[in-house]
Amino acid sequence: MVDTLPQYLSGMIEIDIHKKLNSAKGEMFLEVQLSIEPRSFVTLFGKSGAGKTSLLRIISGLMKPERGKILVNKDTWLDLEKGINVSPQKRKLGYVFQDYALFPNMTVFENLHFALEKGQTKKGINELVELMELGDLQKQKPLHLSGGQKQRVALARALVQKPSILLLDEPLSALDSEMRNKLQLYLLKVHREFKLTTILISHDVSEIQKLADKVFEIQEGKIIRQGRTSEIFSPQKSLAQMELQGELLAIRAQGLAYELTIQLGKNTIVIKTSLAEGKALKVGDTLALSLEHHQPAIKKMDLL
Repeated sequence: MVDTLPQYLSGMIEIDIHKKLNSAKGEMFLEVQLSIEPRSFVTLFGKSGAGKTSLLRIISGLMKPERGKILVNKDTWLDLEKGINVSPQKRKLGYVFQDYALFPNMTVFENLHFALEKGQTKKGINELVELMELGDLQKQKPLHLSGGQKQRVALARALVQKPSILLLDEPLSALDSEMRNKLQLYLLKVHREFKLTTILISHDVSEIQKLADKVFEIQEGKIIRQGRTSEIFSPQKSLAQMELQGELLAIRAQGLAYELTIQLGKNTIVIKTSLAEGKALKVGDTLALSLEHHQPAIKKMDLL
């Protein structure tokens, strides 16, 4: 543990927002009211296209709702009736994207240094490099890093400005299971050591059970359930409510159906789908796989 790391406190987050979205099924309304306890680790859970990413973007200030309020420790980040909409740069948060979003022309150290605010010293970067075990990678550019290394750099960069809130948009979904497990431990370490309030989007039930204190389940823009992780994912929970993500590796016509080869972590599975569904897919698509009436169902990811 790095003893010199400062401890960052965060207060209660109160969210009440309304936003019209365009989904694969047409127009959808994101209408969310929720409260998040300080220093908690919560997950936004639900099928692709439910509005989870849009909610995270609204919290960060990257997307503006039609109406709503966001209060953080009684400070107003958003109140459209009063004309208040604090810029993303002034919201005390870190954001880790699924695709890392690193600058390809900069080294690891330069990516971290770029995130410094005016007046900040490099001392914090050195501490983060130690915490995230990036010492041997500081002079490397993203092109030469593995997926897990890139994600550690992205996480470190999100922490450079000493945020009180950390937003994670499926940061580990593209990694194999071994690397996911390792980085999950990093996330827990960072969350606890920095005393953050962390909001994670994830479809991985085992990941959620390992990391989260509380789950908000979102369906078609609405929160349909919320509770402790152990309550939401009890042993009695139906598999039909769970969803896995994978990459479409191959698609082959077979009579009146298509045969799909899908990569799920380290595993590769083959399933069949209808001609209508198959024609809308291409190799490289990210698919959501679930069970409906005990049969596999696939859906092309629609990020909202």
